[in-house]
Amino acid sequence: MGKTARQQRTSCGPRDPALPPRAPVFLLAALTVVACEAGEPPVPMIAIDSAGVRIVTSDPATFTAACTLSEAPIFSVGDDESDDMQWFSSVRGVGRLSDGSVAVADRTSAEVRIFGPDGRHLRSMGRHGEGPGEFQDPFVLWVLPGDTIWVGDYRPYRFVVFTAEGEWVRNVMLDPIYPNPSRGGGVLDNGVSVNSIERRPRGRDFTKPDTSVVEVHDRDGNRVGVLSRLPTRRLGPAPDTEAYNYYIGVLFDPVARVDARERTIALAHTATPEVRLLDEAFNLRSIVRWRVPDQEVTPDDVRIWREEFVRRRSTGANIWDDDYDGPMISPARPVADVMPAISNLQVSRDGRLWVWPYRRPGAGPTRAMAFSRDGEFLCHLERPGEAAGFSVWELGADYALGVSASDLGIETVVMHELRLPGEG
Repeated sequence: MGKTARQQRTSCGPRDPALPPRAPVFLLAALTVVACEAGEPPVPMIAIDSAGVRIVTSDPATFTAACTLSEAPIFSVGDDESDDMQWFSSVRGVGRLSDGSVAVADRTSAEVRIFGPDGRHLRSMGRHGEGPGEFQDPFVLWVLPGDTIWVGDYRPYRFVVFTAEGEWVRNVMLDPIYPNPSRGGGVLDNGVSVNSIERRPRGRDFTKPDTSVVEVHDRDGNRVGVLSRLPTRRLGPAPDTEAYNYYIGVLFDPVARVDARERTIALAHTATPEVRLLDEAFNLRSIVRWRVPDQEVTPDDVRIWREEFVRRRSTGANIWDDDYDGPMISPARPVADVMPAISNLQVSRDGRLWVWPYRRPGAGPTRAMAFSRDGEFLCHLERPGEAAGFSVWELGADYALGVSASDLGIETVVMHELRLPGEG
């Protein structure tokens, strides 16, 4: 059986000379709080009540239960060039309403368009501008109870709130101001938002991590306090390039992740196979853990990653750039000791936790894993047929909604039926 992440960190021995320079990895057995940066004004930490927390550990490799997406989409819009309303420039957010309609935020038109379950365009809201109900750059959206639509817009980052009928309700500006979009989080059913910013250390040199600061704001955008501070990506000057002020990250470096939806907040550090689930009152409800194979990075991992990167950047519409692509595969780029365990995570509209495992270079596609509200493992996600090729942006009790892109970059919004184990 492979070593655990903790065993990998504490084991000693000679280094493989085939590996590039190593950056010490930050492995967290739990979500820890790091010190505030010098000069940062004090912000109250939100007290997390951990009384009664449930710790659940599972071994997904021993389970065969599968949640399955339909091979063909049950909803699709965006591929009709003859209709401007059915054509997207850049989809930035999607959400399903209670009647089965779908809201889509389109960047270039600065609109949110509502489509019926049959794909017909019903109405649009918003346009470019700074007035009530207008957008500067719509970025993402959430659908709350009563079909209230909260749209993230920047800059600065704020929420523009509409009814499902397209009526503007209000703008919610974050205080203090976020110059750029939140790096994670979301809007809970009660209108409280969870937002994330990154603080940079002085002198980025691949050794000092940025700090991911997760903050909570009330319905009016006022900061309530800080929920967590976690080390995240480590950056440094790109090697072997003449590009000015170009920074890249440590290869395979873990990062902090946060998602918030419905009545659940999910916090994780991708170095460890663990997610902490909090409720809307910031009670630590459960700690979800699972077993993973050996995470140690090998010379083959580095070699295969570089080969895959070169293929991606040299095919199709991509044009290789020595100044910007070259440093990514440079032998001088530091490499983490341990492969991340998590690629991404999402809280679904029905409160489940979905986790995408990190794909090891050269391996096939990974399968997302679903966990119950209480942290019990439910299933692996199977994506047959057309379901294999789209990006999942929102999950519900019986659907997966997201974006599919053609080889030419044409984006369509699609929905697939989600069937749980034991369903037909």
